[in-house]
Amino acid sequence: MVELNIMLSILWVACMLTYLLGDVLRIFAGEFKPGEIDGKPVGQIMFFGIAVIMVIPIIMVVLSVILPQPANSIVNIVIASVFILFNLAGIKGYKPFDIFLLCVSFVFNALTIYFASTQFL
Repeated sequence: MVELNIMLSILWVACMLTYLLGDVLRIFAGEFKPGEIDGKPVGQIMFFGIAVIMVIPIIMVVLSVILPQPANSIVNIVIASVFILFNLAGIKGYKPFDIFLLCVSFVFNALTIYFASTQFL
């Protein structure tokens, strides 16, 4: 079996790629207009917030490898749970392909929580 910290890191890479695939598909579907989200102009503060949210899975890839246990598992459980809740809050307005990709990301987040929780069993 793959070592726990490597498994968690792999799951974060898969989750991040799923989010990026959704972004790419939205661009190709014509739902993207530079400088706007849902037809509203986006300022630098909003872009900064989006950058913070999108960099978290990238940071988790690294933290999953370098954090010692049990801190590693606790951080993974908390962050994966936050991402599930965050994505559930916005799922209502998404197109079918987005909903499918979010469901895939929910599976990756649930697996992250499951594998991280095995540290405590």
